Amino acid sequence: MHTIIQQLINGLSLGSIYALLALGYTMVYGVIKLINFAHGDIYMLGAFWGYYVLKFWHLNFFVALLTAMVFCAILGVVIEFLAYRPLRHAPRITALITAIGVSYLLENGMSYLFGASARNFPQAIEQQNYHIGGFAISNIQVLILVTAIVLMLALQLVIKRSKMGKAMRAVAVDQDAAELMGINPNHVISFTFALGSALAGAAGVLIGLYYNTIDPLMGMTPGIKAFVAAVVGGIGSIPGASLGGFLIGILETIVQAVGLSAYKDAAVYIVLIIILLVMPSGIFGKRTKEKV
Repeated sequence: MHTIIQQLINGLSLGSIYALLALGYTMVYGVIKLINFAHGDIYMLGAFWGYYVLKFWHLNFFVALLTAMVFCAILGVVIEFLAYRPLRHAPRITALITAIGVSYLLENGMSYLFGASARNFPQAIEQQNYHIGGFAISNIQVLILVTAIVLMLALQLVIKRSKMGKAMRAVAVDQDAAELMGINPNHVISFTFALGSALAGAAGVLIGLYYNTIDPLMGMTPGIKAFVAAVVGGIGSIPGASLGGFLIGILETIVQAVGLSAYKDAAVYIVLIIILLVMPSGIFGKRTKEKV
């Protein structure tokens, strides 16, 4: 029991990273029904931005976090404008293939420009371990979890309370009807990409601090796992994406704790298959009927 609780603590820290990534997937899919497979690479670029801000500009961690969010938000808008907007009315498979192409472009572009080797992420915050009731938790784990929860709550407020958030929900339900009501879908979609990309940038800086290493291909596996988290929670559902991220993080740490580290990725996909067999729309997904 002691080991299980300790792994739950570790899993919550890792799961919060997956949750931030999964929110970007689920928001974009909810608004324009696009699976943005380049999302994991925006997370990678956020980590590299934080690396250079900390190592060469010698600014503090929170400045690196906020500027990475701004940088990735701008990058997300640019990618949407150049790569996805021209294909807005194209078949979905075309946009999907384009997303995969953008992903490879970002990965190989970073490898070509900055080298493919891994580099150590600057430890801007000195790690301290606290022992509470026989369980160990570090200040970095607390920082990651608290930061992720604050960002999730802020996102929820933006979507539920702000004017742009209401416009996002309207476009997600019926884009044509929203446009008739005076909502500009292009602005809403760009804002959605900016929000999701900002969260991915924050996740990249946090994971760099957590694992102390980054590389140009670091976004591939976490990006896929975050997509799995979004599907498990119910893609299109923000609470579902958050819950799915935490579940995937906890599952992965428990599998590692029992000595099956080589199968941690397989365990994630097995859970995906089981969830889709039992609940095809995910935990919080809504069943929809389509007339034919």
